[in-house]
Amino acid sequence: MIFLTHSLLKRTSIPEIVVCYYGTWATYRSGNGKFDVSNIDTSLCTHVVYTFVGIDNDGYVISLDPYLDLPDNWGRDNFGAFNALKEKNANLKTILAVGGWNEGSAKYSTMAASPTLRKNFITSAKQMLLTHGFDGLDVDWEYPSQRDSTHGSADVNNFSVLLKELREEFDKNGLMITVAVAAVKQSASRSYDIATMSQYVDIVSIMAYDMYGAWDAVTGHNAPLHKGEGDENLSKDDVYSVDVTLDYWLSQGCPPSKLVLGLPLYGRTFTLTNANVNGVRAPASGAGIAGQFTVTNGLIGYNEFCKRLQTETWDVRYDSLAKVPYAVQGRNWVSYDDPNSLTQKVEYAMNLGIAGAMVWSIETDDFHGICGEKFALLKAINSALDGSAATESPSASTTAASTTAFTTISSTSTIGVTVPVTSTTTTTTTESSHSSTPSSSVCTQEGLTSNPDDCSSFFMCIRGTDGTLEPKLFNCPDTLLWDNTYKLCNYEDLVQCA
Repeated sequence: MIFLTHSLLKRTSIPEIVVCYYGTWATYRSGNGKFDVSNIDTSLCTHVVYTFVGIDNDGYVISLDPYLDLPDNWGRDNFGAFNALKEKNANLKTILAVGGWNEGSAKYSTMAASPTLRKNFITSAKQMLLTHGFDGLDVDWEYPSQRDSTHGSADVNNFSVLLKELREEFDKNGLMITVAVAAVKQSASRSYDIATMSQYVDIVSIMAYDMYGAWDAVTGHNAPLHKGEGDENLSKDDVYSVDVTLDYWLSQGCPPSKLVLGLPLYGRTFTLTNANVNGVRAPASGAGIAGQFTVTNGLIGYNEFCKRLQTETWDVRYDSLAKVPYAVQGRNWVSYDDPNSLTQKVEYAMNLGIAGAMVWSIETDDFHGICGEKFALLKAINSALDGSAATESPSASTTAASTTAFTTISSTSTIGVTVPVTSTTTTTTTESSHSSTPSSSVCTQEGLTSNPDDCSSFFMCIRGTDGTLEPKLFNCPDTLLWDNTYKLCNYEDLVQCA
């Protein structure tokens, strides 16, 4: 039997990726906020990313904290400790990240525009990786053609050229290349030639967070799965959400096998203008509370906020449209993620067949287990990727088992289709029992297509021995409808059905 699996569906034969960014500055935090390399649980990540190194004005890659990173002059040799993590997990990949927000865009714009400076960058990056035992480089240029860029729109092509030249040199030593990229269309479309760029890298990590924050005049979710309360009338182009972001990157030619969804292990905080007007899209007057350890107004780690939820009185709410929680206390307003909301994002994303998930950043999870289970968020993500996650109700007071299964269906033609089925029980998708024969006009090409007369079913178009296309009709499982955008049976509220 031959099985045809659509490229946007889950690839059960390929292990899912979990990319864990590690903010090395957390080693300087006090008390329960202090996070060293030794705190990393290597069983919860497939790739760990060390942040950050930078570049100098000649394009050479340099350490930004030599005392912490290097062994020279009685340094702490964090590079060495980080790469020694592979002794605990032989399958672990260690990646060194260059760039980041604080590095800005100007130096990278200048470097990428010059063949000489690009060569300096590539040669020095390769030397640093091989000297210290890293498996690859994460290029986190924030962002081409934006901020203080020196070459503007030329950055887009220059970035692709830089990655192409990196690929050519890194392949000589089997080194990986990953990138961290802007998420929403309004930003990503200015910075990347997505189809070209994606050819040269192993992993594309979409930073699908910071979609709303204290820079906005109203409250909003840090990383909503869908458009939420107050956004019902927005057009797709005006929505900042995970689903729209994934749709954009896939539609622009990023292979799903390289794409990972970035998930935040922190929240965004606001100060309400009026404590009595406190929903989503309520007027805000700036940044809200800071975390005890991260000490940054407008931002709070999950490890910091979960403790406050346990020891203080907060009105915890759930946006049933955006599928994320938020909390209100007087004029304090916090958007954050919990195990349930992260689970729902992962399950949604994996139904699109992407490679896995990324977290920013591991040191703001509850790594000591102060609020309950150690690394509660990262474990929820891993469980969702494994298809064994328990999904909490919006009130977070009860849980119900929810798994994502992928059932192979077959017709008399011996061609099967892998279709995702979401249910609390095992459900089998079968060929439709409808006796009527569909018109062959529904098939314009081989593969899956919608049934114009019924949203709960779809056709598999196969080519017969005479060369004509023959439609085979199948039903979606109960409660699901055919989603012709992603070629799968999907939740009713995510499908436009005429």
